[in-house]
Amino acid sequence: MTNSPEKIPDSNRASTTTETAAVPVTAPEFEELVEPRSENRLALEGGVWHQISPKYVTVQLISTGSFLLIVIAATLVLALLMHQLWAWIPGGIMTVILAWTLAILPRQARAIGYQLRDDDLVFRRGILWQRFVAVPYGRMQLIDITHGPLDRGFGIAQLKFVTAAAATGVVIPGLAQSTAETLRDHLVEVAESRRTGL
Repeated sequence: MTNSPEKIPDSNRASTTTETAAVPVTAPEFEELVEPRSENRLALEGGVWHQISPKYVTVQLISTGSFLLIVIAATLVLALLMHQLWAWIPGGIMTVILAWTLAILPRQARAIGYQLRDDDLVFRRGILWQRFVAVPYGRMQLIDITHGPLDRGFGIAQLKFVTAAAATGVVIPGLAQSTAETLRDHLVEVAESRRTGL
């Protein structure tokens, strides 16, 4: 159902048009897309599902872990040095939330995937709260690549698709920089050809 191919082909059928041209993938991906175990889950469709880079987990662990250390340090300073005992309550709550976030982060990252189909791009994420979004190629108005300093250090970026309806905006995090750029160029080309009716 999922794999890490050297190219990102159209997932339903081969075509000779530029709309379904293959997009090369140069970075490793997770080996398997994680699905919820419930029988009532939103099932994955057939075709090739592509995943994000494992470096995304490292970046998120560093950023969330750093914030957790700041919360713990601030709580200890307020409670022990300044004798503000109320600081234990919000500090403890924040520590539990951040520790839980760190614990489930790798599984959450393995549940993120996207699929290129004939007429749209399908994005999915989530295990407890699943989200499936199909973005038609002809509706894409803006395709944006963003990455912060930590992302650049690990060579990853996030790709954002904006449509006329703000609610249908999709962000694919943790793509390798080269994959994000190639996918952006491919999607811009396909979107242009769909809008002009070619």
